[in-house]
Amino acid sequence: MNVTTVPNENVWTIVVAAGSGARFGGPKQFSMLGDRRVLDWSVETAGSSSNGVVVVLPAADAEREGGVAGGETRSESVRCGLAAVPAEATIICVHDAARPFASAHLYREVIMQVHAGAEGAIPALPVTDTIKQVNSQNIVIATPDRSSLVAVQTPQAFRASVLRSAHASSPEGTDDATLVEAMGKQVVVVAGEVMNRKLTAPEDLEWARAMARTEA
Repeated sequence: MNVTTVPNENVWTIVVAAGSGARFGGPKQFSMLGDRRVLDWSVETAGSSSNGVVVVLPAADAEREGGVAGGETRSESVRCGLAAVPAEATIICVHDAARPFASAHLYREVIMQVHAGAEGAIPALPVTDTIKQVNSQNIVIATPDRSSLVAVQTPQAFRASVLRSAHASSPEGTDDATLVEAMGKQVVVVAGEVMNRKLTAPEDLEWARAMARTEA
C-alpha cells in the first residue's frame, strides 16, 4: 500500500510482539519463517502500509531490536506502543506479530474505513463451526446463532484520538476493538483473510513454514 493515497492522514502501526509464547513453548515472534523471522514478516508489511511503525517487544529484547518494551498484558503492551506513536498520527493500526501473513490489502481496507469516517475497523471471518456457550461446570447454556458471529483478526485500525481515549483509563481487553466498543464507539467489520492465521501452537508454525515455501 502506498500511504500517499490516503490524503491528509498520518498512519502509524503498533506491532505487538511482547508475548512470552507460553502456549507456544517459546517466543514465537523470533521463530524462523523461510529466510526471515515471524516478526520480520509482520513488520515489513506494516512498514509498507504505514507512515511509521512501533514494535513492542519483551523488555529483554526491545533495545536490541530497536523497539519499545511491552507490559504484563496485551493491553499494557499496546499502551507502551501508543506512548511511542507521534502525537500527529491521525490513524493508528494495531497488529499482532503472530499473524505474519496479513496483507497490505487488508491494511488498506481497515485504514480506508477509518479515513471514510469509521471510528474503528477490524477484519473478520465468518464463523463456520457451531458455537456453544458453557458455564463453569462445562454445561451448555446457549447456542448462539453463528450467522451473527465473526472471528476477529488484526490489523485493527482506529482514529488515533479514539484509540488513545479507549486506553486512557488503562482497561484490559483481548483486543483493542473491545475497548473502543466499551466507549460506545462504532467499529466496522471488513472481510478478513484465511491466510491471516494467528500462530498459537507449534503446528501453526509448521503450516506457516509450508505457506512461506509456497510463496518463495
